[in-house]
Amino acid sequence: MSRRETRLQSPIYMDNHATTRVDPRVVEAMLPYFREHYGNAASTTHRFGHRAKEAVDAARQSIAAAIGARAREIVFTSGATESNNLALRGVAERAGRKGKHLVSVATEHPSVLDPLDKLRRSGCEVTLLPVVPAPDARAGLLRPEQLAGAIRGDTVLVSVMLANNEIGAIQPLDQLAGVCRGKGVLLHSDATQAVGKIPVDADRLGVDLMSFSAHKFFGPKGIGALYVRRRSPPIKLEPVLYGGGHESGLRSGTLNVPAIVGMARALELCLEEMAEETARLRALRDRLYQGLTASLKGVALNGPAVSSPEWRLPGNLNLSFAGVEGETLLLSLADQVSLSSGSACTSATPEPSHVLRALAIGDEAVRSSVRFGLGRFNTAEEVELVIGLIAESVSRLRGMLGFSGLGG
Repeated sequence: MSRRETRLQSPIYMDNHATTRVDPRVVEAMLPYFREHYGNAASTTHRFGHRAKEAVDAARQSIAAAIGARAREIVFTSGATESNNLALRGVAERAGRKGKHLVSVATEHPSVLDPLDKLRRSGCEVTLLPVVPAPDARAGLLRPEQLAGAIRGDTVLVSVMLANNEIGAIQPLDQLAGVCRGKGVLLHSDATQAVGKIPVDADRLGVDLMSFSAHKFFGPKGIGALYVRRRSPPIKLEPVLYGGGHESGLRSGTLNVPAIVGMARALELCLEEMAEETARLRALRDRLYQGLTASLKGVALNGPAVSSPEWRLPGNLNLSFAGVEGETLLLSLADQVSLSSGSACTSATPEPSHVLRALAIGDEAVRSSVRFGLGRFNTAEEVELVIGLIAESVSRLRGMLGFSGLGG
């Protein structure tokens, strides 16, 4: 049986932006560090500790190479949420008298927006920039000139997500980095949805700080990293966690050796298979989009054009189905297809998606949206089944509601 098992999963999982299934090859790499090599990487007085430290050092080097960094620029965390907090609060609380102004984007993940709100309440000023609205083909992208106009003399940090978790929008980060460099301001990027899915080179992008998490690219949950540039000049952060001085004093706590090993292996596999997997996922995503729009009227694409691969993640599709509440549609399909209507981190909040609202598509379209996240283990057969299931369910729900807003 291949790595993409031929048997159909029930329900079909298409929520790979929320999390991914751990690749069996990753699990295999992790197992020895639960059973045989279970030492603490900070215990350097015996072989168990030495073996654990060697594994961490090798993983750190591998992860750094995968994102165009140096090993000493990788700080291990519990995931991207912690990495984002460390980057934002670490800069703002260290900056002191240099300035208290931060700039970000209205479509950022809650793990960026919530720390920014905390900093605002603590006396910082925060500017959230709008994105290109619908129906522009670049909907969801930030214009570099907007960023340039928002940076002030007291701006200490800009934070821009590389790839959006709801609409898959890929920001022109290298251009935005050029703006920041020209004004002498640090740039952080939440690259959680990008690393492992598209080529990411921190050095070429020009970012100073970058967050990512293993469970988004078929690795284990509970492990992530923050890239912290150590060159020209090195970035200094105020730690968020204290107690032991691990990770060069930036993140105290016993290292999760099995997960770190798994993260490195997962990223290695992504890089090895990226070219083939990108083409495969883009073809599946396009077939899903074409099939649904051919089967149903009143289907609208949210976010950048699918025909522009440089603007949208290959496995991402976000659609609004006129006349149907997205949550109702998801509930009707719960036993057959696993999907979401937005970020998993805001699923308990009844408010409409702030990302889709930023596209200015209207609350009705926002509430009728569904996010599809295709991944490594999805197949063409599953896509065909999902097209049929969605079409049947939308038609049935519209009929029950007496919806007739699509004209002839």
